[in-house]
Amino acid sequence: MTKADPTKLDTEAVAAYLRAHLKDFEGPLEADKFDVGQSNPTFRLRTPKKNYVLRRKPPGVLLKSAHAVDREFRVQSALQGTDVPVAKMHLLCEDDSVIGSAFYVMEEVIGRHFNDPRLPELSKEDRLPIVDETNRVLAAIHNIDLVATGLSDYGPEGNYYRRQIDRWTKQYRASETDTIPAMDELISWLDTNIPAEDGQRTLVHGDYRIDNMLFNKDRPECAAVLDWELSTTGHPYADLAAVIMQWSMPPGAEGRGLAGVDRSAQGLMSDEGFVDAYCARRNLAGIDKFGFYLAFTFFRMAGIIQGVYKRALDGNASNPERAKLLGSHVGTFAEHGLAAAKTV
Repeated sequence: MTKADPTKLDTEAVAAYLRAHLKDFEGPLEADKFDVGQSNPTFRLRTPKKNYVLRRKPPGVLLKSAHAVDREFRVQSALQGTDVPVAKMHLLCEDDSVIGSAFYVMEEVIGRHFNDPRLPELSKEDRLPIVDETNRVLAAIHNIDLVATGLSDYGPEGNYYRRQIDRWTKQYRASETDTIPAMDELISWLDTNIPAEDGQRTLVHGDYRIDNMLFNKDRPECAAVLDWELSTTGHPYADLAAVIMQWSMPPGAEGRGLAGVDRSAQGLMSDEGFVDAYCARRNLAGIDKFGFYLAFTFFRMAGIIQGVYKRALDGNASNPERAKLLGSHVGTFAEHGLAAAKTV
């Protein structure tokens, strides 16, 4: 049996489906795969009249609950018209027989995409407004009214970190290819150091960072937050810590971080400044034991890239070569998580 290629899309099948289900759709249709993204393959759909974006589950055998394009579609539909900018959703197809896996189609958002948090393409004075907008949108996500948006049942109740640690430990074990002592130690530490609940239950993006955002072409405003696959309801500090985690990585194409960067000289925000601005926007006095949340985000990212690596070995990765490269860093993320744990 020939294995499906995650980099390819049956454009004839997609066009036939859109002609039947999407108002005003007119072909012919062509598709280009975006290079970014390692989880759900994403394509630009080009037609003579307008462009769309399609996100699909990868083909092949997948981990249970992973690649939930239906959840991505639901949460972005719910956020239309709120302070959290998202692309307009058009339709969700859960019929695997159309192209081999579920997919959804949304409006293409035209905007600036920044892959490097150093923002080298901007002048020094233009960098801070972009970082501050990233902070504003994060606070807006966590201030979303779950009842008003119909998202109160979007995730289970109970301790968010308990269920996330259990979930990602299970996912990691299911995709484990080698024994990594640092990862085993980090899992054990997190398991016994979960903070007491503080009453906060918010929308959580799950993979919040600047390269999952698009910004207006002419001003420092977010045009859309992308990649909602890991979103749920839970505890907001996981998203905040994820930003700080990314910044702790080495700068450049691989790490996409700010380690060693003179942020003040470059017009960028410090970790403390970002956390303080977030707390001010959410009327919080401060965050106790932030090291736990940081350790948790390193653990979760290690689990994610281990899954990406396993899919590359199985031939189901969206970008196989990059996936294999990412997989070599699982131990590094685990070691950073242990270092953060020691600050608690």
